[in-house]
Amino acid sequence: MRPLDGVRVLEVAMYGFVPSCGAVLAEWGADVIKVEHAVTGDPQRGLRQTGPLRVEGDPNPNIEHANRGKRSIGLDMSVPEGKEVLLELARRADVFLTSFLPGHRQKFGIDVDDIRAVNPKIIYARGSALGPRGEESVKGGYDMTAFWCRAGTAATITPPGIPGMIGPPGPAYGDTISGTNLAGGIAAALFQRERTGEPTTVDVSLLGSGLWAMGHTVALTQHLQQRMVQPPPGVPGSPINPLVGLYETADNRYISFVMMQPGKFWADVCKHMDLDELADDPRFATAESIAENTPAAVDILREAMATRPLLEWSERFSTLAGPWAPVQDTLQAAQDTQVRANEYIVQAGELELVANPVQFDVAAPHTGPAPGFAEQTDLILQELGLDWDRIIELKTAGAVT
Repeated sequence: MRPLDGVRVLEVAMYGFVPSCGAVLAEWGADVIKVEHAVTGDPQRGLRQTGPLRVEGDPNPNIEHANRGKRSIGLDMSVPEGKEVLLELARRADVFLTSFLPGHRQKFGIDVDDIRAVNPKIIYARGSALGPRGEESVKGGYDMTAFWCRAGTAATITPPGIPGMIGPPGPAYGDTISGTNLAGGIAAALFQRERTGEPTTVDVSLLGSGLWAMGHTVALTQHLQQRMVQPPPGVPGSPINPLVGLYETADNRYISFVMMQPGKFWADVCKHMDLDELADDPRFATAESIAENTPAAVDILREAMATRPLLEWSERFSTLAGPWAPVQDTLQAAQDTQVRANEYIVQAGELELVANPVQFDVAAPHTGPAPGFAEQTDLILQELGLDWDRIIELKTAGAVT
């Protein structure tokens, strides 16, 4: 049994943000019905080119990531018969999940009051770019605009002197984080309804999620009224602690040390790096003396790290007491033994996908492939009690695929 077994979610959304929320809910056990336009489907299905990476044929990770484990119905809400089907689905759902802008929700008659008119107890969940209030609440946006740029990440992560800005590390970065936030809000709303019987409206925005991800930095900079300035690559991570920073190995890989108490870990690091003679060096005996002699310590560690390749250091550092990690790209991370041991990557049809990060009872979530466009339309209509004659009428009217 999964936590959301028996929960029914009606998803009227497209692209990455809100559908990724539906994917999390599906992995938690919910039956998620994805409503797609009867002709064009989710525009994300047509996304094949992402920077230099191009996907030919199926499966397409650009649609699979955020739509795993769902069922798809092709539906035209602008056709009266299609709207009737949508409302019947809403009548049977626990959650109505949407990314539509306020104007479009009103145009199609799927705003909070419209859906609550047929299902007073439904949880209504909205994912937006810029939040539900303020003059710009009616505007759309993407994770690049609202999450990455506007919430402060881009300016903070880009070192001075670099033209423009450093972009996000890949597609749907802020979308996926924001979608998980929305899934958590929906889970809390389901819990509240279970206890009180009352439904609620859940809102998560890309802008709010971006600020939350930068929350520590925002608080710090607001308090000091100073910007957080990113040092250029190659500068030690801390001016007062040589055990916080990146060190290059003999094979041009990097290892990150993050040992916040240098006095506690210095001797152990020296032992593991064949620097035993420096373990008791008075320059590195206390946190204060280490701070004073950080440049010298950084030079020593850089020279020592450059003598061995990453694999040898990884074997040596398996018993290192302080926190450290290899710097890995996504191909390397996907093969990481710790990632595999925890089943953070799972099989979903023909693809391996990253599972949502929440596990229950120390088990990876069960998942499945994304549905083909409108793949379960007939089955979903039959579950509503419609016979074949009525289904054919709906198809003829253009209400369903």
